[in-house]
Amino acid sequence: MTQEKQTREFQAETKQLLEMMVHSIYTNREIFLRELISNASDAIDKVRFQSLTNPDLLEGNSDFEIYLLPDEKTNTLTISDNGMGMTYDEVVENIGTIAKSGTKAFLEKLKEAGSVGDTELIGQFGVGFYSAFMVAKSVTLITRAAGQASGVRWESTGDGTYSIEECEKDSRGTTIILHLNEEHHSSEHPAENFIERRTLSDLIKKYSDYIRYPIKMSFSEKEKPRDAEGKIIEDAEEIETTTVRTLNSMTPLWTRNKNEISREEYDNFYKGMFQDWEAPLEVIHSKVEGMVEYTSVLFLPAHAPFDFYQRESTSGIRLYCKNVFIMDNCQDLLPEHLRFVRGLVDSPDLSLNISRELLQQSSQLKKIGKNLEKSILKTLESMLEKDRAKYELFWKEYGKALKSGVYSDFSSREKLQALLLFPTSHSTENLASLDEYIARMPEGQKVIYYAAGKDRAAVERLPQMELLRDKGVEVLYLFDRVDEFAIDALREYKEKTFQSVSRGDLNLDDLGSPDAEKPATEEIAKENESLIKAIQEKLSGKVAEVRVSSRLKSSAVCLVSGDSGISLSMEQILAEMNQGMFKASRILELNPTHELFGTLKNLHETAPDSESFKDYCDLLYGQALLMEGLAPEDPVSFANLVAKLMAK
Repeated sequence: MTQEKQTREFQAETKQLLEMMVHSIYTNREIFLRELISNASDAIDKVRFQSLTNPDLLEGNSDFEIYLLPDEKTNTLTISDNGMGMTYDEVVENIGTIAKSGTKAFLEKLKEAGSVGDTELIGQFGVGFYSAFMVAKSVTLITRAAGQASGVRWESTGDGTYSIEECEKDSRGTTIILHLNEEHHSSEHPAENFIERRTLSDLIKKYSDYIRYPIKMSFSEKEKPRDAEGKIIEDAEEIETTTVRTLNSMTPLWTRNKNEISREEYDNFYKGMFQDWEAPLEVIHSKVEGMVEYTSVLFLPAHAPFDFYQRESTSGIRLYCKNVFIMDNCQDLLPEHLRFVRGLVDSPDLSLNISRELLQQSSQLKKIGKNLEKSILKTLESMLEKDRAKYELFWKEYGKALKSGVYSDFSSREKLQALLLFPTSHSTENLASLDEYIARMPEGQKVIYYAAGKDRAAVERLPQMELLRDKGVEVLYLFDRVDEFAIDALREYKEKTFQSVSRGDLNLDDLGSPDAEKPATEEIAKENESLIKAIQEKLSGKVAEVRVSSRLKSSAVCLVSGDSGISLSMEQILAEMNQGMFKASRILELNPTHELFGTLKNLHETAPDSESFKDYCDLLYGQALLMEGLAPEDPVSFANLVAKLMAK
């Protein structure tokens, strides 16, 4: 019996769902095209599968396709497929009511959380279909199920009612006609002009490039006619021709066997997807099956963006579910220090919310993220071991990010420490890993020495470096702001603690002394106890302690920090970050073998309360500040003091 045209009301839950989808779930209206195309692809999947046991369903047409037809005259966008189609009852059930079990509970969860992880609803025609009303003032659906004699016509303005009737339709499948709102076919908003063919092409490339069936659209072009031999007739008027183009590539590169993909194909894929002019430094292609299933293609870009260390983090990882684009820049997959990695993950196991736009926090996502992190770190370890030149190119671009991970992410410290590289006193050209440093340590050395400064020249000028240099002890050089934070976070590596050359005892006794007759520091300190106390009194409020140094060779004085609290170099870094309230404990160390020590001793013995003795103390402190790269607290007074002593 033929069904006449009827006007029906949407089920109450359907009205709620429509309102929420239009006003709250979707933040990006262009997603409607992805939803409708995904539904079309699902419908083709269905007829293709069922035709394996019932070939008659194909009705002699196995050339599957999805077709777009934008029409400027009628302000409509039509999306057609030759998939399974729907019967009258299926249209009522899927479009009119969404009468699935648990719908009310589903909507309640949706209201509470704004999303829900019910994957069975994703891709069902009655859910994503309603996204059409974000851009259309009315929607017409014409469908015929495979094997049925007649079709069904459905229409609605989204006002709470719809009309439905049987109709004639020559071929199986579904056609959706969107009568677009004014703003979505206006030249004033080209990015949301969904009649503009270029806009549609860009959206297909962005969201549906890897749908397995061709997505086609006709294009009109004007060209000169050709003669019988195919040559262009230059004097003739141009004629308008129509060509049909396929907008999507259909076969995702990541679904192919990686052994069959050339490096050039990977490079071109990366350049196209991430708009980079340069090929990536490394490619990591993985397919994982088991408890969680996914395919990933990750890239290490050859260069970091110029603002990489200034801007907010974007992970660069795109998510796909069954070849359909879900979201860009997923923040939940990789830790902050690996944010330079670009690429994609495609998994059928992702828990999506109803809009396919956002992912819920899920155990699957966490498992995938952990696996990706392991894969990236394993690749970097292999690169460090087998291709040092390439790794150093990587390190130049992203080394600061890994060091930041050591400092800020406790769970990653052990994973990252072997990947760290530092300039050292061993070579002016080559960087060293911590393993390489330890391998070169002489017998008896118990610690890993490091020195911090703005550059190599500044570090090597430090008076604390001279004795270590004479002993042939290698020192790590820390030039980046994050370096000392990272070293402090590590504390030790392979049972070797880190030791600043400007802090604490240098533990050089077991390495031998270049000067066997050098008096013992403790004995000298005891003999000159009153001198040291007097200098400390003169510098009260400026230094926490004055002591005899065991680390100086030719310099008269140096400034070091206490065993606890921040270091002098870290104080400078924090000051540059407007954190000037943090101060290092300052200790002035005197070289007992320097002739100036004798001068101070004589002055203290002959005129302990003289102005000259105080001037010498202030001058020594200012000198020590300058050698540490710190400005004297009163530069004018310091300059006048130098001039005064020079004039004597």
